[in-house]
Amino acid sequence: MTHPSFHRRQLLQAAALMAFPAALRAQPQGLEKITVAGWSKAITEVMPLLVEPDKGFYKAQGIELAYLPGAGGGDAIRNILSGQADLAFADPGSLFAALDKGEKLRAVYDIYPQNVFNVVALKSSGITRAADLKGKRIGVYSLASGTRQNLLVLLHRAGLKESDVQIVVTGLLNFAPLLQGQVDATAATDTGLAIGRRRGLGEVNVIEVRDSLNVSSDLFVVREEVYRQRKPALARFLKAYRDAAAWMIARPEEAARLAAVRAIDGSDPALALEVVKLRNAATVSPLTTRQGLGTMDLASLQAAADAYRELGLVQRPLRMAEVVASDLLPGRE
Repeated sequence: MTHPSFHRRQLLQAAALMAFPAALRAQPQGLEKITVAGWSKAITEVMPLLVEPDKGFYKAQGIELAYLPGAGGGDAIRNILSGQADLAFADPGSLFAALDKGEKLRAVYDIYPQNVFNVVALKSSGITRAADLKGKRIGVYSLASGTRQNLLVLLHRAGLKESDVQIVVTGLLNFAPLLQGQVDATAATDTGLAIGRRRGLGEVNVIEVRDSLNVSSDLFVVREEVYRQRKPALARFLKAYRDAAAWMIARPEEAARLAAVRAIDGSDPALALEVVKLRNAATVSPLTTRQGLGTMDLASLQAAADAYRELGLVQRPLRMAEVVASDLLPGRE
């Protein structure tokens, strides 16, 4: 993935933050607690939420940060609906599903504006484009996963239906079935592919979903009630997250070193650095380069919502202009 240049103002902000010890930036009194419901455990991919003990980005904004692990974007959404967390770290598909059920939610920050999903096939398969998947067996993590949802979007954009392929649930270790010939291709993510390659996957063809629809991979989502009642705290949290993301972009090696301490999967330094760099690349886009990290692409989200409805993944038309709230983004408070 090509890494767009990160504009000068954001780099200067990151450098200024790193020039002072976290203890000097911290505000020990009067912190307001914000709990983030994650889609995962404490893994390297979410390092901007894990380095608070080391960097103090959130305390600097008067926020006491808590991280609630989860198992998928739908889990993260459920945790904010139940009141166990304030913000969900969730994929657009999980957001669309909740909106389809009538939940009142707002998307307030684009964490990864790049689509990180893909479909991988061995070189020997002859599969090089989405149209080649017709009649093939394709692995997905689960039927409720982003791998399946993004696979369906990819097929739809190529004029294919789910019934044109055979979807096989392979679990997270989905490259073993590919190597063993149990599937012809497998849906994955950029980080999943990186791990597979380090485990001997070999030469493969990669079909990037972003080439068909480059919709965000993850957003920060809040309940409408929380959005209305806690705007100042949410805005401070988003500024802190933006600062943490800018730090990780500017200091990937430091982030990878801290992953060994803070992330459950950070024991391999080289892999941790690769994951950090992949997430840094997914964090930026031409739009964020112009308007700042976290900027949401309304047109892209609407196109994705429309595609999900055409696929039958949601039943109601969704008006994303009524869901996207940009007023809490850093610099727009």
